[in-house]
Amino acid sequence: MAYIHILIGLVLLVGAGDILVRGAVSMAQRMGISTLVIGLTVIALGTSAPELVVGINAALQGAPSLALGNVVGSNIANILLVIGVPALVFPILCGEEEIRHNYIILLAGTALFIAVCYMGTLNIGQGIFFATLLIAFMVYSVRRTRKRITYAKQALEDVEGVPSKPHSTPMALFLLVAGLAGVMYGADLLVDGSVVIARKYGVSEALIGLTIIAVGTSLPELITAVMAALHKHGDVAIGNVIGSNIFNMFGIMGATAITAPVPVGQSFLEMDLWIMASTTLILLPFAFLNITIGRMTGAAFTIGYLCYLGLLGHQAQLF
Repeated sequence: MAYIHILIGLVLLVGAGDILVRGAVSMAQRMGISTLVIGLTVIALGTSAPELVVGINAALQGAPSLALGNVVGSNIANILLVIGVPALVFPILCGEEEIRHNYIILLAGTALFIAVCYMGTLNIGQGIFFATLLIAFMVYSVRRTRKRITYAKQALEDVEGVPSKPHSTPMALFLLVAGLAGVMYGADLLVDGSVVIARKYGVSEALIGLTIIAVGTSLPELITAVMAALHKHGDVAIGNVIGSNIFNMFGIMGATAITAPVPVGQSFLEMDLWIMASTTLILLPFAFLNITIGRMTGAAFTIGYLCYLGLLGHQAQLF
């Protein structure tokens, strides 16, 4: 049954990911909002919903290391895998001013998140602090974008290859909601099946969170990014990753810490948090030097993530 859940989950993720991008781009056209901001808000929140559900459930079930592993592992996967794989399909340019601006926020947020983790246990106080930061980021992003398009009749200059006649607003909204629901349910099936299989081999909760859960809950971002790349909307892909990583750290860990205390294990402090920081820094030259993330870089990112999984497997003495 677990294998069937995995198969159905993958099929749902692929189909719903395409629907999600189509609905998001159409909504952006109709509302005069850039596709980048759609990626930073609606898509980022929707595709991070699986991580949120997993995090809260893990805290309630007394498995906080799984929740933290899910966030850290997802952020690593988002950059190396969710950017790497789409770059194999279509080169991604992340040198836009808006991307650079939000990347700076991601860098600062990552440094702050790691600093708070070094305090030890994440409790309700830190959870409220994280949640407040997330709300402030979302409000700031929307207001900043509105100022940029106040005098523009149509904010379509960042959309390449989009049909001149987008879907109607009701249809675009339907596609957006259906796509979000599909990726959430697909990820839920995939993670459930993966956990059942992984626990047969006696794998630790932290390792499950960093690997299977992280990859499973990052699949909505991956599928959405690949579909965006196929439609030549690289700004959706990179905007989705930046928004999702910020939401993971402050939204998911905020909600999880409010639900129950989350102790930060030594393994996270010694390795995983710093790998997350390093992968975030990797984007620095691409964002500020206007360098395109091409196929070679995408392959390097993907191989780097596989090496990280191999390192975790070796530490767990799986091989």
